[in-house]
Amino acid sequence: CVCVCVHVCVCVCVSLKNDSLSLVCRKCQFFPVKAFLVPQTEFLCVVVRPDDGASVLHFTVSKETECCRVGGQSFLITSGNLSVLLQFKTPCGRYSLTLKHSPDRQLNPSRRHASVSELQVHGCLSQQQSLLQDYTRTATYQRAFLVNEADFKDKVVLDVGCGSGMLSFFAVQAGAMRVYAVEAGPMAKYAQIMVQSNGQSRRIAVLEGGVKQVDCPDMVDVIVSEPMGYMLLSDRSMESFLHARKWLKPDGLMFPSCGDIHLAPFTDEQLYIEHYARASFWQQRCFYGVNLSGLHSAAVDEFFRQPIVDTFDVQILMARSVKYCINFMEAKEEDLHRMEIPFVFTLLQSGLVHGLAFWFDVAYLGSKSAVWLSTAPSEPLTRWYQVRCLLQTPLFAKLGQTLSGTVLLTTNKRQSYDIHITATVDQSGFRSGNSLDLKNPFFR
Repeated sequence: CVCVCVHVCVCVCVSLKNDSLSLVCRKCQFFPVKAFLVPQTEFLCVVVRPDDGASVLHFTVSKETECCRVGGQSFLITSGNLSVLLQFKTPCGRYSLTLKHSPDRQLNPSRRHASVSELQVHGCLSQQQSLLQDYTRTATYQRAFLVNEADFKDKVVLDVGCGSGMLSFFAVQAGAMRVYAVEAGPMAKYAQIMVQSNGQSRRIAVLEGGVKQVDCPDMVDVIVSEPMGYMLLSDRSMESFLHARKWLKPDGLMFPSCGDIHLAPFTDEQLYIEHYARASFWQQRCFYGVNLSGLHSAAVDEFFRQPIVDTFDVQILMARSVKYCINFMEAKEEDLHRMEIPFVFTLLQSGLVHGLAFWFDVAYLGSKSAVWLSTAPSEPLTRWYQVRCLLQTPLFAKLGQTLSGTVLLTTNKRQSYDIHITATVDQSGFRSGNSLDLKNPFFR
């Protein structure tokens, strides 16, 4: 039996003989890593890195750090706005992982802020590769910049959360005179290498840190970024994008310029049954002699709180979508903290409404051309897929009847959103709803 119990003064390598550990990020594939807990002068740092020794991410262990088992082969560590799923290739029922913060050691508040809230989920090359290989995403950005060359030529550009710096290079290709590329976390050094190896040091300057910590030397003509998450807003990067407007000249532009969140009712009995069946484990009445059924209801509620990230056939949609528009040129950061989206759908088919499907479009509104990037199920698949939120109880409705209600999105301390849905079939009065945690999606 292997028990890894970590205190602030202990350095332990979380790994197993004859086994390997994998990191699963929300937006990338599996890759083998080792997790080390390294004592620093003022805090304990968890460092995740592959076998070649290059650190891909790190965060501190504090009083807010949580660790729990997920299924039979994984542990989930959550610290601030970052969640890391440590998954073994073989069942780890014999192992436990506990992270404890020592109360007699105080973390430096500024160091904790920098290493938790500013850590980006795109902070390793494998993740950047996944982003860049999304042809729809990358090609759309380049096209939006180049067809609006007049907006970039001889202008000063700010790239917020630049990652590998690709958008900065696109801005230079469009004629930008100077680009300030802001990046927090380990990707900053890689962005600098990219700038130097492409001979663009005179035109692109990498500013290491979060957008709220760095000081941009100049007011800028254009702000560019890729701040979109699942359902457009999932990881709250959009707030940093809006915050950067303090450096934007009065007649400046933002790429993207606006975004639409679309929602529509769907019917998918197989998905509903499949999701409900995930809790069937807790129906066992003699699990090693123990009755687990008392927790079945709680397990169902927990699974139904997970939004489902996947793609689907448009034929399951039961009505035309309703959209909620956000103008990035005008919206304030606090406007994104609570968004209420009312809806009234006229159903185009009879059947059971199992939930609401979400996707988004963003527009790059240049002086010459408007370029759109869509994540709709009718468009080529992107890394954002679509998101579906199940109702606790399906609603039966007939062709021509109306389904009305609201979707309430509220920010939470996990650097994401809680989703509250209420829906009513107006003609029958039948009502259903659900509350979901966008920080904890289920990838189907």
